[in-house]
Amino acid sequence: MANHNISLWRQTILPSLSLFTSMGTLLCCALPALLVTLGMGAALAGFVGAVPWITAVSAYKGIVFVVAGVLLALSAFIQWRGRNAPCPVDPLQGKACSRLRKISWIILKCSILIYMTGFFFAFIAVHVFY
Repeated sequence: MANHNISLWRQTILPSLSLFTSMGTLLCCALPALLVTLGMGAALAGFVGAVPWITAVSAYKGIVFVVAGVLLALSAFIQWRGRNAPCPVDPLQGKACSRLRKISWIILKCSILIYMTGFFFAFIAVHVFY
């Protein structure tokens, strides 16, 4: 039973956390910077009015990015390490296993893209555009 819990953690919970934190970096830091860069300050004001906790999260953007980066790196390492793990012998389960591995890599790549977008707008675009 303990092996099942470890497998569940590695295959579902950790990738989900990395996706959640990378989306958090996008919402807290990239979206407001993008809206201001595009001259959409009124839209940003409406967004902050609807979701006021965004400003509190933005105050801790360094910590948010570090946690998201660590989770993404850990998720990528676990997926890379298990890339050659055998799938079940049953044809249906084997097909599902290989399909889930592909989906998992796609989710990881999207998470990294979202994280890099957030990183650019939170830390680099400030110096480039302003």
